[in-house]
Amino acid sequence: MSKAIVFSSGKGGVGKSTLTLSVGRALADMGHRVALMDTDIGLNNLDVLMGVERSIIYDVTDVIENRCRLSQALIADKLSPSLFLLPSAHSYEQCHADGQNFKEIVSRLKATHDYVFIDCPAGIEFGFHRAVAAADEAIVVTSAHLSALKDASKVAALIRSYKIPVQLVLNRVRGDMLLSGETLTVEEIGETMNVQILGVVPEDDAINMVSSGASQIRRGDGRSAIKLLAQNICSSSSELYDATKKYRGLFGGIKRKLRGRV
Repeated sequence: MSKAIVFSSGKGGVGKSTLTLSVGRALADMGHRVALMDTDIGLNNLDVLMGVERSIIYDVTDVIENRCRLSQALIADKLSPSLFLLPSAHSYEQCHADGQNFKEIVSRLKATHDYVFIDCPAGIEFGFHRAVAAADEAIVVTSAHLSALKDASKVAALIRSYKIPVQLVLNRVRGDMLLSGETLTVEEIGETMNVQILGVVPEDDAINMVSSGASQIRRGDGRSAIKLLAQNICSSSSELYDATKKYRGLFGGIKRKLRGRV
C-alpha cells in the first residue's frame, strides 16, 4: 500500500530537504517508485538539490490549474530513474493552492508510486498545515541542539492534532559530542519529546555533497545511516545508526580530540 509521508522541521537549516532527497534515492535504489513533492512555495529548493532546475517546464500550479497532466510535470532524477520530483511554484503569486488541492495531487501520486515524500516548509505557517493535511504519516527532522529540539517538539504536537503518526529523525548528529555529554543522548531525546525516533543520521560531508545533484552517497557513515533509515521506513523496523561507534576505543579517542579542535 502506498504511503504519503510529510517531512517537516521546526526551523530551517537542519537538513530536511537534503534528507528527504537522500532517503528518497535510497528507497528508489531498493526498487521502489518514489515521488518527491516540494510544497515550499516561493522558497523551494528540491529542484536545485537534484540538479534538475533547468529541466522544469511545469510545476504544481500548472497541474492544479489543468494546464498540464500530472505526468508531464514530473521530472525524473538523473541518478535514480524511479525517483521523480513534482516541482513547486517559485512565487506565492503563481500559486493559489489549498490543502484540498494538495490532497488530490498526493492521492493521484500514490496511485502510481510506492512512496510520496512531501517536503514541507519549515515552521508552522499556512504552508505547513497545507502539506501535513495531505499526508498519511509524518517525520520531523531536527538536529540535537536544544533550540531545534524545542521547535521540533512544538511541530510534533501540531502534527498529532491531525491524527496521523509522527516520528523523529535526528540529523547531523555528532557522535563525539554524544560521548562527551555535550548533547542529550538519543534515548534522552526520545523520552523528553515523547516521540519515537525513526532514524539517526550523523554529520557527514558526503551527504551534503549530494546537494550538488552530481553524486550519490557512495560510502561512509552517512550512506549507512540513510540506508538504515530507508529500511526502517519500508519495513517498520526500528534499528538506529550508532553515531558514536567510530569515536570509541583508542583510535576513536584520537578522532574525538581532533574533531574537538575543528
